[in-house]
Amino acid sequence: MTVESSAVHPAQGPVEYRMTGLIFYGIVFIIGVIVNMTALWVFSLTTKKKNSVTVYMINVAMVDLTFILLLPFRMVYHHLDYWPFGDVFCRISAALIIFYPCMALWLFALISADRYMAIVQPKHGKELRNVPKAVVGSLGVWLMTLGSTVPLLFSEDDPDRISNYTTCIKMQDIIYMRRDNPVNFVRLLFFFLLPVCIMIGCYIVIVDNLVHGRTSKLKPKVKQKSIRIIITLIIQVLVCFVPFHVCLVFRLVGTGIDGGFSTWAVFTTFLMNLSTVLDIILFYIVSKQFQDRVISVILYRNYLRSVRRKSRCTHTGSRSVTNNLTSVMT
Repeated sequence: MTVESSAVHPAQGPVEYRMTGLIFYGIVFIIGVIVNMTALWVFSLTTKKKNSVTVYMINVAMVDLTFILLLPFRMVYHHLDYWPFGDVFCRISAALIIFYPCMALWLFALISADRYMAIVQPKHGKELRNVPKAVVGSLGVWLMTLGSTVPLLFSEDDPDRISNYTTCIKMQDIIYMRRDNPVNFVRLLFFFLLPVCIMIGCYIVIVDNLVHGRTSKLKPKVKQKSIRIIITLIIQVLVCFVPFHVCLVFRLVGTGIDGGFSTWAVFTTFLMNLSTVLDIILFYIVSKQFQDRVISVILYRNYLRSVRRKSRCTHTGSRSVTNNLTSVMT
């Protein structure tokens, strides 16, 4: 490697960070695939009475899987320290880093609005909270988010052209997006601040109604379920998405950051990826069938152990009976 080529090499940071990323993405990939495939199976096939929340859960699982299935490519990138999959997959991976949080936040906003209608407006909520309208709302979010991220796949300002070998600077060096900062900040406004504001607004009204006892006609189970969903979404947004977007804003503005490798950017990206695994809490709260599947998996080993113990006891008992009969006969 020449001096010039090494100067433009998009260093992914120290080996420790690369190995940490490799291990972290491996764990997220395994758990995320199992969790979201189970969720898709439960909500799509085993849930008989589907409602609006069921539709949103299917979309959450689909978005998670779309993002998770490209993690192995990034794992190879962390391992080899270069991108062997060509420019197309690099662009897709880079676009998904922007697409996933935008899509997830709007789905969370739809779920929050659904809980608002269920608690605050239960009479009118029955008209709005149905499967067809939930499908239309989810489809609209998909089209809106895809329309804002697909142009990233066709960016003419390609930072990888400065390199003589296959890299994937687009995945980590946000400095190359600064020329389109007006578009970036509109995207942040519409796909981060707006859905978060919708969620906050819904939660403030819901909490106000719960505190002042305006939801006395609702069943206690509906209240408890809604509160658990709200708390889960708040924690997930604060932990996984707020740090990522704050870091993104600072890197786009460029206050003391020149792009390239950043420990803070790596950490916040890890947190954003963690959301695909934390959705298991949301699935568990929403669906009794999902709870049963998770519990059955957890208890499966205990069940096998109990069966083995019973078989051993039965086998030991039959042995003792046989020995007693033999001693009596002699």
